[in-house]
Amino acid sequence: MESRKFVLKETAVVLLGEVICSAAMVGIFALLGYYSTSVLLGAVIGSILATLNFFFMAVGATLAADKAEKQDVKGGKAMIQSSYTLRLIVLAIVLFAFAKSGLCNPVALVVPLIFVRPTITVTEFFRKSGEANS
Repeated sequence: MESRKFVLKETAVVLLGEVICSAAMVGIFALLGYYSTSVLLGAVIGSILATLNFFFMAVGATLAADKAEKQDVKGGKAMIQSSYTLRLIVLAIVLFAFAKSGLCNPVALVVPLIFVRPTITVTEFFRKSGEANS
């Protein structure tokens, strides 16, 4: 139960980071004169995809860690590998479909996928020692 709370808390942090970074990205598009509704739609969809990808990765890692705790290390490793492959395939298909549809700016669609790592890095920088496991 504690791991579920941690996954949801971290996902909420990633979502907040995605919103902030995507808003900044849309602002930069506007300042450069390239703003359109396709940029906004691309940023929203890209942020949702990045957040969902993080959530499913965290859930998969938690389940694999639970398996490893029960002495099923090979099962946990297989779960991580299959989760990674499945998430990558689904992400590629969805990104390709939205990019080809013409509804979204392709750059604004893909760039939010990069925002997860800086969000986690900044969060870890400001996290109090001892707070990491709670």
